[in-house]
Amino acid sequence: MNDDFSRMEKLSTYLKFSLGTLLTIGVIMVYSASYMYAKENFGNSGYFFIKQLIFAAIALGVAFVVSRTKYKFWLKFSLFINSAATFLLFLTFVPGLRTVAKGANRWLNFAGVTVQPGELIKYTILLVAIVFFENFEKFDRNTRIKYAVSLCLPFLLLILQPDFGTFSICFFSISFVCFLSSFPRKYFYSSFIAGLFIGCAVLVAAPYRLKRLLTFLDPWANAQGSGFQIIQSWIGFANGGFFGTGPGNSIEKLFYLPEAHNDFIFSVIGEEFGFLGVMSIALLFLFLIYAGFSLSLKVKMREGSILMATIIFVVGIQGALNMGVVLGLLPTKGLNLPFISYGGSSLLGNLFGIGLFFAVLRSYREKTTSSYSDNNIFNPTSGHSSSFQTPTNQASSSFTR
Repeated sequence: MNDDFSRMEKLSTYLKFSLGTLLTIGVIMVYSASYMYAKENFGNSGYFFIKQLIFAAIALGVAFVVSRTKYKFWLKFSLFINSAATFLLFLTFVPGLRTVAKGANRWLNFAGVTVQPGELIKYTILLVAIVFFENFEKFDRNTRIKYAVSLCLPFLLLILQPDFGTFSICFFSISFVCFLSSFPRKYFYSSFIAGLFIGCAVLVAAPYRLKRLLTFLDPWANAQGSGFQIIQSWIGFANGGFFGTGPGNSIEKLFYLPEAHNDFIFSVIGEEFGFLGVMSIALLFLFLIYAGFSLSLKVKMREGSILMATIIFVVGIQGALNMGVVLGLLPTKGLNLPFISYGGSSLLGNLFGIGLFFAVLRSYREKTTSSYSDNNIFNPTSGHSSSFQTPTNQASSSFTR
Protein backbone atom coordinates (compact mmCIF):
# COMPACT_ATOMS: atom_id res chain seq x y z
CA MET A 1 0.00 0.00 0.00
CA ASN A 2 2.77 2.41 0.97
CA ASP A 3 4.64 1.49 -2.21
CA ASP A 4 1.58 2.37 -4.29
CA PHE A 5 1.21 5.75 -2.62
CA SER A 6 4.94 6.43 -2.97
CA ARG A 7 4.80 5.59 -6.68
CA MET A 8 1.77 7.81 -7.18
CA GLU A 9 3.49 10.69 -5.37
CA LYS A 10 6.50 10.39 -7.68
CA LEU A 11 4.32 10.32 -10.78
CA SER A 12 2.35 13.30 -9.50
CA THR A 13 5.61 15.18 -8.93
CA TYR A 14 6.78 14.38 -12.48
CA LEU A 15 3.50 15.67 -13.89
CA LYS A 16 3.56 18.87 -11.82
CA PHE A 17 7.20 19.49 -12.73
CA SER A 18 6.52 19.04 -16.45
CA LEU A 19 3.45 21.24 -16.28
CA GLY A 20 5.17 23.99 -14.28
CA THR A 21 8.19 23.99 -16.60
CA LEU A 22 6.00 24.19 -19.71
CA LEU A 23 4.02 27.10 -18.24
CA THR A 24 7.22 28.95 -17.30
CA ILE A 25 8.74 28.40 -20.72
CA GLY A 26 5.47 29.52 -22.28
CA VAL A 27 5.40 32.87 -20.47
CA ILE A 28 9.05 33.55 -21.31
CA MET A 29 8.67 32.55 -24.97
CA VAL A 30 5.49 34.61 -25.41
CA TYR A 31 7.54 37.66 -24.40
CA SER A 32 10.45 36.69 -26.63
CA ALA A 33 8.24 36.00 -29.65
CA SER A 34 5.96 39.02 -29.27
CA TYR A 35 7.94 41.95 -27.84
CA MET A 36 8.74 43.58 -31.19
CA TYR A 37 5.25 43.01 -32.59
CA ALA A 38 3.71 44.35 -29.37
CA LYS A 39 5.92 47.44 -29.40
CA GLU A 40 5.05 48.26 -33.01
CA ASN A 41 1.31 47.70 -32.65
CA PHE A 42 0.56 48.59 -29.02
CA GLY A 43 3.50 50.79 -28.00
CA ASN A 44 4.38 48.40 -25.18
CA SER A 45 6.83 45.53 -25.71
CA GLY A 46 5.42 43.68 -22.70
CA TYR A 47 1.78 43.86 -23.82
CA PHE A 48 1.32 40.13 -24.55
CA PHE A 49 3.74 39.09 -21.79
CA ILE A 50 1.74 40.86 -19.07
CA LYS A 51 -1.56 39.51 -20.38
CA GLN A 52 -0.15 35.99 -20.48
CA LEU A 53 1.02 36.31 -16.87
CA ILE A 54 -2.47 37.39 -15.83
CA PHE A 55 -4.04 34.57 -17.87
CA ALA A 56 -1.71 32.03 -16.26
CA ALA A 57 -2.48 33.27 -12.74
CA ILE A 58 -6.25 33.12 -13.31
CA ALA A 59 -6.08 29.70 -14.99
CA LEU A 60 -3.92 28.25 -12.21
CA GLY A 61 -6.42 29.59 -9.68
CA VAL A 62 -9.26 27.90 -11.55
CA ALA A 63 -7.27 24.64 -11.72
CA PHE A 64 -6.65 24.76 -7.96
CA VAL A 65 -10.31 25.38 -7.14
CA VAL A 66 -11.49 22.61 -9.50
CA SER A 67 -8.92 20.19 -8.04
CA ARG A 68 -10.47 20.68 -4.58
CA THR A 69 -13.96 19.70 -5.76
CA LYS A 70 -15.52 16.25 -6.06
CA TYR A 71 -15.05 15.03 -9.62
CA LYS A 72 -18.42 13.24 -9.44
CA PHE A 73 -20.05 16.66 -9.14
CA TRP A 74 -18.81 17.50 -12.64
CA LEU A 75 -20.06 14.18 -14.00
CA LYS A 76 -23.42 14.50 -12.26
CA PHE A 77 -24.07 17.91 -13.81
CA SER A 78 -22.27 17.18 -17.10
CA LEU A 79 -25.34 17.90 -19.24
CA PHE A 80 -25.84 21.32 -17.67
CA ILE A 81 -22.12 22.21 -17.81
CA ASN A 82 -21.79 21.18 -21.45
CA SER A 83 -25.03 22.96 -22.33
CA ALA A 84 -23.64 26.18 -20.83
CA ALA A 85 -20.45 25.84 -22.88
CA THR A 86 -22.50 25.04 -25.99
CA PHE A 87 -24.58 28.17 -25.39
CA LEU A 88 -21.36 30.20 -25.39
CA LEU A 89 -20.52 28.58 -28.73
CA PHE A 90 -23.92 29.66 -30.02
CA LEU A 91 -23.27 33.26 -28.92
CA THR A 92 -20.34 33.43 -31.35
CA PHE A 93 -22.98 33.79 -34.08
CA VAL A 94 -24.65 36.79 -32.42
CA PRO A 95 -23.66 40.16 -33.94
CA GLY A 96 -22.31 42.53 -31.32
CA LEU A 97 -20.97 39.72 -29.16
CA ARG A 98 -18.89 37.79 -31.66
CA THR A 99 -15.44 38.73 -32.91
CA VAL A 100 -14.71 37.70 -36.49
CA ALA A 101 -11.10 37.10 -37.51
CA LYS A 102 -9.75 35.47 -40.67
CA GLY A 103 -13.24 34.54 -41.79
CA ALA A 104 -14.12 32.67 -38.59
CA ASN A 105 -16.34 33.74 -35.69
CA ARG A 106 -14.79 31.66 -32.89
CA TRP A 107 -14.49 34.39 -30.28
CA LEU A 108 -16.77 36.31 -27.94
CA ASN A 109 -16.05 39.84 -26.76
CA PHE A 110 -17.24 40.77 -23.28
CA ALA A 111 -16.28 44.35 -22.37
CA GLY A 112 -12.98 44.06 -24.24
CA VAL A 113 -12.20 40.56 -22.95
CA THR A 114 -12.01 38.00 -25.77
CA VAL A 115 -13.07 34.42 -25.03
CA GLN A 116 -12.91 31.35 -27.28
CA PRO A 117 -15.60 28.90 -26.06
CA GLY A 118 -14.18 26.08 -28.19
CA GLU A 119 -11.24 25.78 -25.79
CA LEU A 120 -13.62 24.95 -22.95
CA ILE A 121 -15.89 22.65 -24.96
CA LYS A 122 -12.93 20.27 -25.46
CA TYR A 123 -13.29 19.29 -21.81
CA THR A 124 -16.98 19.78 -21.03
CA ILE A 125 -17.92 17.44 -23.87
CA LEU A 126 -15.74 14.75 -22.26
CA LEU A 127 -17.87 14.82 -19.11
CA VAL A 128 -21.01 14.09 -21.12
CA ALA A 129 -19.26 11.41 -23.18
CA ILE A 130 -18.04 9.51 -20.10
CA VAL A 131 -21.47 9.40 -18.48
CA PHE A 132 -23.18 8.54 -21.78
CA PHE A 133 -20.90 5.72 -22.93
CA GLU A 134 -20.40 4.18 -19.49
CA ASN A 135 -24.15 4.02 -18.85
CA PHE A 136 -25.36 3.51 -22.41
CA GLU A 137 -27.00 0.16 -21.76
CA LYS A 138 -28.62 1.39 -18.54
CA PHE A 139 -30.20 4.49 -20.09
CA ASP A 140 -33.63 4.43 -21.65
CA ARG A 141 -34.26 5.69 -25.17
CA ASN A 142 -35.14 9.27 -24.21
CA THR A 143 -32.07 9.64 -21.98
CA ARG A 144 -29.84 8.34 -24.77
CA ILE A 145 -31.28 10.89 -27.17
CA LYS A 146 -30.74 13.69 -24.65
CA TYR A 147 -27.07 12.83 -24.20
CA ALA A 148 -26.53 12.26 -27.93
CA VAL A 149 -27.91 15.73 -28.72
CA SER A 150 -25.64 17.26 -26.08
CA LEU A 151 -22.67 15.56 -27.77
CA CYS A 152 -23.60 16.33 -31.39
CA LEU A 153 -24.74 19.96 -31.15
CA PRO A 154 -21.25 21.37 -30.36
CA PHE A 155 -19.89 19.62 -33.47
CA LEU A 156 -22.46 21.36 -35.66
CA LEU A 157 -21.63 24.76 -34.16
CA LEU A 158 -17.88 24.18 -34.50
CA ILE A 159 -18.27 23.43 -38.21
CA LEU A 160 -20.43 26.51 -38.74
CA GLN A 161 -17.92 28.82 -36.99
CA PRO A 162 -15.80 27.23 -38.66
CA ASP A 163 -13.24 25.58 -36.34
CA PHE A 164 -12.15 22.29 -37.85
CA GLY A 165 -9.20 22.00 -35.45
CA THR A 166 -11.36 21.92 -32.33
CA PHE A 167 -13.86 19.72 -34.22
CA SER A 168 -11.07 17.18 -34.81
CA ILE A 169 -9.82 17.29 -31.21
CA CYS A 170 -13.35 16.70 -29.88
CA PHE A 171 -13.96 13.85 -32.32
CA PHE A 172 -10.81 11.95 -31.39
CA SER A 173 -11.20 12.59 -27.65
CA ILE A 174 -14.80 11.32 -27.66
CA SER A 175 -13.67 8.29 -29.68
CA PHE A 176 -11.00 7.67 -27.03
CA VAL A 177 -13.61 7.84 -24.25
CA CYS A 178 -15.85 5.48 -26.19
CA PHE A 179 -12.99 3.01 -26.68
CA LEU A 180 -12.13 2.96 -22.95
CA SER A 181 -15.74 2.76 -21.80
CA SER A 182 -18.27 -0.06 -21.60
CA PHE A 183 -19.94 1.08 -24.82
CA PRO A 184 -20.77 -2.01 -26.99
CA ARG A 185 -17.96 -2.69 -29.44
CA LYS A 186 -20.36 -3.50 -32.29
CA TYR A 187 -21.57 0.11 -32.13
CA PHE A 188 -18.16 1.65 -31.49
CA TYR A 189 -16.37 0.53 -34.65
CA SER A 190 -19.25 1.38 -36.98
CA SER A 191 -19.72 4.79 -35.31
CA PHE A 192 -15.99 5.56 -35.49
CA ILE A 193 -15.76 4.71 -39.19
CA ALA A 194 -18.89 6.75 -39.93
CA GLY A 195 -17.39 9.67 -37.99
CA LEU A 196 -14.17 9.48 -40.01
CA PHE A 197 -16.12 9.60 -43.26
CA ILE A 198 -18.10 12.61 -42.04
CA GLY A 199 -14.89 14.34 -40.94
CA CYS A 200 -13.24 13.72 -44.32
CA ALA A 201 -16.35 15.01 -46.11
CA VAL A 202 -16.31 18.19 -44.00
CA LEU A 203 -12.58 18.59 -44.71
CA VAL A 204 -12.84 18.48 -48.50
CA ALA A 205 -16.21 20.29 -48.69
CA ALA A 206 -14.66 23.69 -47.92
CA PRO A 207 -12.34 25.00 -50.69
CA TYR A 208 -9.98 26.71 -48.23
CA ARG A 209 -9.43 23.45 -46.32
CA LEU A 210 -8.68 21.62 -49.56
CA LYS A 211 -6.28 24.43 -50.47
CA ARG A 212 -4.46 23.94 -47.15
CA LEU A 213 -4.12 20.24 -47.86
CA LEU A 214 -2.63 20.92 -51.31
CA THR A 215 -0.31 23.54 -49.79
CA PHE A 216 0.90 20.98 -47.25
CA LEU A 217 1.83 18.63 -50.10
CA ASP A 218 3.82 21.34 -51.91
CA PRO A 219 4.28 24.66 -50.02
CA TRP A 220 6.75 25.93 -52.62
CA ALA A 221 4.03 25.97 -55.29
CA ASN A 222 2.80 29.21 -53.70
CA ALA A 223 5.74 30.33 -51.58
CA GLN A 224 4.52 33.94 -51.24
CA GLY A 225 0.91 32.96 -50.53
CA SER A 226 -0.55 29.90 -48.84
CA GLY A 227 2.86 28.27 -48.38
CA PHE A 228 4.52 31.35 -46.84
CA GLN A 229 3.90 30.51 -43.17
CA ILE A 230 5.21 26.96 -43.19
CA ILE A 231 8.26 27.95 -45.28
CA GLN A 232 9.13 30.68 -42.78
CA SER A 233 8.70 28.13 -40.00
CA TRP A 234 11.19 25.82 -41.70
CA ILE A 235 13.64 28.70 -42.09
CA GLY A 236 13.35 29.34 -38.35
CA PHE A 237 14.24 25.73 -37.52
CA ALA A 238 17.09 25.82 -40.05
CA ASN A 239 18.50 29.02 -38.51
CA GLY A 240 18.42 27.42 -35.07
CA GLY A 241 20.57 24.43 -35.96
CA PHE A 242 21.57 22.28 -32.99
CA PHE A 243 22.15 24.89 -30.25
CA GLY A 244 20.00 27.77 -31.50
CA THR A 245 20.72 31.45 -32.08
CA GLY A 246 20.23 32.28 -28.40
CA PRO A 247 17.35 33.68 -26.30
CA GLY A 248 15.71 36.66 -27.98
CA ASN A 249 17.74 36.34 -31.18
CA SER A 250 15.10 34.93 -33.49
CA ILE A 251 14.91 36.66 -36.87
CA GLU A 252 11.70 35.01 -38.04
CA LYS A 253 9.63 36.60 -35.26
CA LEU A 254 10.53 40.04 -36.66
CA PHE A 255 7.42 40.18 -38.87
CA TYR A 256 8.45 37.26 -41.09
CA LEU A 257 6.62 34.43 -39.33
CA PRO A 258 2.85 35.00 -38.84
CA GLU A 259 1.41 33.96 -35.46
CA ALA A 260 4.92 33.79 -33.98
CA HIS A 261 3.70 34.11 -30.37
CA ASN A 262 0.67 31.91 -30.90
CA ASP A 263 0.26 28.87 -33.17
CA PHE A 264 3.86 28.95 -34.45
CA ILE A 265 5.71 29.68 -31.21
CA PHE A 266 7.34 26.25 -31.46
CA SER A 267 9.27 27.52 -34.50
CA VAL A 268 10.62 30.46 -32.49
CA ILE A 269 11.75 28.01 -29.80
CA GLY A 270 13.48 25.97 -32.51
CA GLU A 271 15.27 29.04 -33.85
CA GLU A 272 16.39 30.44 -30.49
CA PHE A 273 17.19 27.16 -28.73
CA GLY A 274 17.82 24.83 -31.65
CA PHE A 275 17.34 21.09 -31.74
CA LEU A 276 18.06 20.88 -28.00
CA GLY A 277 15.18 23.24 -27.24
CA VAL A 278 12.80 21.39 -29.54
CA MET A 279 13.66 18.04 -27.95
CA SER A 280 13.36 19.50 -24.45
CA ILE A 281 9.79 20.64 -25.14
CA ALA A 282 8.93 17.27 -26.70
CA LEU A 283 10.38 15.41 -23.70
CA LEU A 284 8.48 17.58 -21.22
CA PHE A 285 5.24 16.69 -22.99
CA LEU A 286 6.23 13.02 -23.02
CA PHE A 287 6.95 13.13 -19.26
CA LEU A 288 3.58 14.76 -18.66
CA ILE A 289 1.78 12.19 -20.81
CA TYR A 290 3.64 9.25 -19.25
CA ALA A 291 2.96 10.42 -15.70
CA GLY A 292 -0.68 11.21 -16.50
CA PHE A 293 -1.47 7.86 -18.11
CA SER A 294 0.40 5.97 -15.39
CA LEU A 295 -1.61 7.71 -12.67
CA SER A 296 -4.88 7.04 -14.51
CA LEU A 297 -4.06 3.32 -14.53
CA LYS A 298 -3.42 3.33 -10.79
CA VAL A 299 -6.71 5.01 -9.95
CA LYS A 300 -9.16 2.14 -9.53
CA MET A 301 -12.32 4.16 -10.07
CA ARG A 302 -13.91 3.44 -13.41
CA GLU A 303 -15.22 6.84 -14.53
CA GLY A 304 -12.43 8.72 -12.75
CA SER A 305 -9.72 6.70 -14.46
CA ILE A 306 -11.30 7.26 -17.89
CA LEU A 307 -11.59 10.99 -17.21
CA MET A 308 -7.93 11.25 -16.19
CA ALA A 309 -6.71 9.30 -19.21
CA THR A 310 -8.82 11.31 -21.65
CA ILE A 311 -7.69 14.66 -20.25
CA ILE A 312 -4.07 13.64 -20.79
CA PHE A 313 -5.00 12.38 -24.26
CA VAL A 314 -6.52 15.77 -25.16
CA VAL A 315 -3.40 17.63 -23.97
CA GLY A 316 -1.13 15.18 -25.75
CA ILE A 317 -2.93 15.21 -29.09
CA GLN A 318 -3.05 19.03 -29.11
CA GLY A 319 0.70 19.17 -28.52
CA ALA A 320 1.44 16.51 -31.16
CA LEU A 321 -0.77 18.16 -33.78
CA ASN A 322 0.71 21.62 -33.19
CA MET A 323 4.28 20.33 -33.43
CA GLY A 324 3.36 18.35 -36.53
CA VAL A 325 1.90 21.44 -38.21
CA VAL A 326 4.81 23.71 -37.31
CA LEU A 327 7.33 21.11 -38.53
CA GLY A 328 5.41 20.74 -41.79
CA LEU A 329 4.39 17.14 -41.09
CA LEU A 330 0.66 17.99 -41.07
CA PRO A 331 -1.53 20.49 -42.96
CA THR A 332 -1.63 23.97 -41.41
CA LYS A 333 -4.41 24.36 -38.84
CA GLY A 334 -5.16 26.85 -36.11
CA LEU A 335 -4.13 24.77 -33.09
CA ASN A 336 -1.93 26.23 -30.39
CA LEU A 337 0.71 24.52 -28.27
CA PRO A 338 -0.80 23.76 -24.82
CA PHE A 339 0.61 25.80 -21.90
CA ILE A 340 3.10 27.59 -24.21
CA SER A 341 1.23 29.47 -26.95
CA TYR A 342 -0.29 32.86 -26.15
CA GLY A 343 -3.97 32.82 -25.26
CA GLY A 344 -6.09 33.03 -22.12
CA SER A 345 -8.87 30.73 -23.36
CA SER A 346 -6.37 27.99 -24.16
CA LEU A 347 -4.72 28.25 -20.75
CA LEU A 348 -8.06 28.34 -18.98
CA GLY A 349 -9.43 25.33 -20.87
CA ASN A 350 -6.34 23.15 -20.50
CA LEU A 351 -5.79 24.00 -16.83
CA PHE A 352 -9.47 23.40 -16.13
CA GLY A 353 -8.82 19.90 -17.51
CA ILE A 354 -5.74 19.52 -15.30
CA GLY A 355 -7.83 20.61 -12.32
CA LEU A 356 -10.32 17.82 -13.08
CA PHE A 357 -7.41 15.39 -13.33
CA PHE A 358 -6.19 16.24 -9.83
CA ALA A 359 -9.74 16.24 -8.47
CA VAL A 360 -10.00 12.56 -9.43
CA LEU A 361 -6.56 11.83 -7.98
CA ARG A 362 -7.44 13.54 -4.69
CA SER A 363 -10.74 11.64 -4.44
CA TYR A 364 -8.95 8.34 -4.94
CA ARG A 365 -6.35 9.16 -2.29
CA GLU A 366 -9.07 10.07 0.19
CA LYS A 367 -11.02 6.92 -0.60
CA THR A 368 -8.08 4.54 -0.28
CA THR A 369 -6.67 6.25 2.81
CA SER A 370 -10.05 6.06 4.54
CA SER A 371 -10.48 2.42 3.55
CA TYR A 372 -6.97 1.58 4.73
CA SER A 373 -7.61 3.21 8.12
CA ASP A 374 -10.93 1.39 8.58
CA ASN A 375 -9.43 -2.00 7.81
CA ASN A 376 -6.59 -1.49 10.29
CA ILE A 377 -8.72 -0.70 13.37
CA PHE A 378 -7.55 -3.08 16.12
CA ASN A 379 -10.20 -5.69 16.84
CA PRO A 380 -9.10 -8.15 19.58
CA THR A 381 -12.04 -10.47 18.89
CA SER A 382 -11.10 -11.01 15.27
CA GLY A 383 -8.59 -13.69 14.44
CA HIS A 384 -9.36 -14.07 10.78
CA SER A 385 -6.35 -12.45 9.21
CA SER A 386 -7.14 -14.17 5.91
CA SER A 387 -10.21 -11.98 5.53
CA PHE A 388 -8.15 -8.79 5.41
CA GLN A 389 -8.14 -7.13 2.01
CA THR A 390 -6.11 -4.03 1.16
CA PRO A 391 -7.92 -1.02 -0.30
CA THR A 392 -6.06 -1.49 -3.56
CA ASN A 393 -7.32 -5.04 -3.91
CA GLN A 394 -10.82 -3.96 -2.94
CA ALA A 395 -10.82 -1.26 -5.61
CA SER A 396 -9.25 -3.59 -8.18
CA SER A 397 -11.97 -6.18 -7.70
CA SER A 398 -14.60 -3.56 -8.54
CA PHE A 399 -12.73 -2.17 -11.54
CA THR A 400 -14.03 -4.70 -14.01
CA ARG A 401 -15.13 -4.06 -17.47
